[in-house]
Amino acid sequence: MNPKLQWLRNKMSSLDLQGLIVSNPINIRYLTNIEAEGILLLTRKENIYITDSRYIEHVHTTLTLFDEIIVYDAKDVSRDDYENFFMFCENVGFEENYVTYAKYKEYIRKYKINNLVETEYIIEKQRMIKDEEEIKNIQKACEITDNCFSYLLEYIKPGMTEKQIAREIEEYYRDRTDGLSFETIVASGENTSKPHAVPTDRKIQEKDIITIDMGCKVNGYCSDMTRTIFVGEVPEEIKPIYNLVLKNQTQTTNDFKDGASTRLLTKMVENDFKLNGYDLIHSLGHGVGMEIHEAPYISYKSDAQLKENMVVTNEPRNIYTRKIWSKNRRYYSNNKIWLYKFDQIWEKLYCNIAKNLIFQAICSKIIKVDKIYENWKENYYGISLLSRRF
Repeated sequence: MNPKLQWLRNKMSSLDLQGLIVSNPINIRYLTNIEAEGILLLTRKENIYITDSRYIEHVHTTLTLFDEIIVYDAKDVSRDDYENFFMFCENVGFEENYVTYAKYKEYIRKYKINNLVETEYIIEKQRMIKDEEEIKNIQKACEITDNCFSYLLEYIKPGMTEKQIAREIEEYYRDRTDGLSFETIVASGENTSKPHAVPTDRKIQEKDIITIDMGCKVNGYCSDMTRTIFVGEVPEEIKPIYNLVLKNQTQTTNDFKDGASTRLLTKMVENDFKLNGYDLIHSLGHGVGMEIHEAPYISYKSDAQLKENMVVTNEPRNIYTRKIWSKNRRYYSNNKIWLYKFDQIWEKLYCNIAKNLIFQAICSKIIKVDKIYENWKENYYGISLLSRRF
C-alpha cells in the first residue's frame, strides 16, 4: 500500500477511527498525488476516491496498483453505495478545519454516520516533517527562484513599471516550473510600505527601493523568496536597521534546533527589537511545503517545537521604531530566510554592485538539527532584508 496511506491507517487505529473522510485537496494530493476534484474515503477495508467523469482518466493515470485505491465515477455511485461505505464504522473522522457546517451535516446524512469525529489536523501535522523527495522538490523550487532573482538584477532598469517586472518573473517561471506559489509582489518607492503590495503602473526611479516577493512550485512544492534592491545609494539611516534585523536573523538561525520552542524564539527577537527602540509586528516565520504558509507557525502565539526535516522560514521583519516616529519619519524592515532544511547550514552574506542596482545583501542558510555544517554557497536559498524609508 501507499506508505502515506498506511501511516494514516495506523494513525486512525490509534485514534479509534474506523473510517475517515479526506476532503482538503492539498491533503489528498499529499496522500495520493491526485490533483483533481474529488473526495478520499478510508473505510474499514478499502481506500476509495470519488470524482466525476472529467477526471477519471487523469486519476487512473496518476495511481498505480501499489496505491490500492478504488476509483469511482460520482455519477455511478448510488444512494445505497454512499450509505454502505461506512457500514459498521462506529467512529468516522473528518477535517473539521476544512469542512463547513453545511458539509458536515451533509456527511452525516449522505453516509449515515453515527459519530463524526474531529481529527485535529492529523494530516497537516504529518506534513510538517518532510521526506527526502519533498525536500528535493523544495530545493529545486528555491534554486529556480534564486536563479530568477539573478536574472532580474540584469533585467531591471529605471523606467520599468512594477507590473512589467512582475510579468517578467511570471514568464521566467512559465517553462521551468508548475507555476506560481503565490501572486508575485513587486513594490517600489512608497508602495514598499505595503507588505502584500499588488504591482502597479508606478515606474522605477533612481534612489528607489524595490521589494520583490516571489515563488514557484515544483511537483506541488513551494519556494518563497523576498529580495530588496536599492537603486542608487543606500541611505545611511537605513543601515542600522538592516544590521539589527540581520543580527537577529543570524542568531535565530543558530537557535533553530530540534526541540526549540517557536514561542521562545519569537520572544527573544521581540525583546531585542524593543531594547533598540523597535516593535516587532509580525510572526517570526512559518512552514513551507505544499502550501506557502503551513504549520509549524513560529510566533509568540504558537506552542510548537521545531523538529528535524521541518522546512520553515525565519523572518524577523515588520519592525517600527518609536524614535524615528518623533521625527515624522518611519522605517519598515523585513528580513526573510525562505528555506531551512534541518540538516546543514549554508550561509552567505555579500554585497553586489550591478549597474543601477547598487546594493543588496543576502544571507542564505539551510539548517539541520544536531548536524550543522558551515559552507559558503552561491545565492542558493533565500533570505532577504527589506529596509524601507518613507
